[in-house]
Parts: sequence; structure tokens; C-alpha cells
Amino acid sequence: KTVQEYERAVIFRLGRLLRGGAKGPGLIWFLPCTDSFSLVDLRTVSFSVPPQEGLLFEASQDWGVKVERVEFKDVRLPSGLQRMMAAEAEAVREAKAKVIAAEGELNASHALRDAATMMKRHPTALQLRYLQTLTEVASEHTSTIFFPVPINLMTGFVRKNIEVDEEGGHHRP
Repeated sequence: KTVQEYERAVIFRLGRLLRGGAKGPGLIWFLPCTDSFSLVDLRTVSFSVPPQEGLLFEASQDWGVKVERVEFKDVRLPSGLQRMMAAEAEAVREAKAKVIAAEGELNASHALRDAATMMKRHPTALQLRYLQTLTEVASEHTSTIFFPVPINLMTGFVRKNIEVDEEGGHHRP
């Protein structure tokens, strides 16, 4: 008998396993009256398994079946598990969004601190920023803007009016 490359022959003599184990590939000899043989295919077999909760490798070992690899295709998850996974994914997304927002607030606070330090060194920068903000508000909205005048600009006018009154001059409103 010829045994193929992907097969092995297990020979039994009077019902007992012949010494040397499985034979092949190639040509094997056996005694037709006392020997019987069984061909074992060594190729990997794949087949569809009906839907189930899981595979038990320990149970298959009792049957003499060796499970080499299991590939999952077309996996169907229970709806409860799908909801839990979706909720977990959303919680992870929300946590990441909070971290990003916190990092943005930290960066903004550093920028504000740096701007405050610069404006403290240069007081006119604060006035220019104030005027720039008023310009932006005026261009965006069509409403009345109350423009408070800084008191330090008014002191010069107040002193001139007081001097004119003391000299007996005319007071202009």
C-alpha cells in the first residue's frame, strides 16, 4: 500500500498496535491475513461551527482531537454586551475629551499669565488691548457702546477748569 505525504498508516497485528508507531509516507508492507491498517489524514481541517457561547479545548482532548487554532468569523455579540461595550467606549471618549479640555484650559491660563505680566510691565498695552476689544465689539454688533474714559485722562481737564475758576475766568461746561 502507498501512503501519501499528508497521511500516516497505523498498522494493527491481530488487533494490537505494531511496534514503531505510524508508518509512511511511502510504500508500506503488511500481512493481509493478520494485519489491518487505518489511514490518518494529517491535513488541517476547517469547517463551520454553529453559533455557540465558546469552545472548550479540554473537552475535545478527551475525544483525542487536537485543536490547533480557532479563527473567529462572523462573531455575533449579545445585545447586552454590545450596549456595555458602547457605554464603555463612550466613557473613554468623554474622559479623553475632559483631559484635552483641561490641557487647553491650562495652556490658556499660562497665556493669560504671560499677557498679564507683559501688560504690567507696559501699562499702555492694556489700554491698546481695551481699544482693540472695543473695535471688535463695534464691528460685530450693531448696538450702543458705552465708552468709559479712563480717569487718568480726565485729570488734566479737571485741573485746567479749576485754575480758570480761581482766576475768575469763564467756566466752560
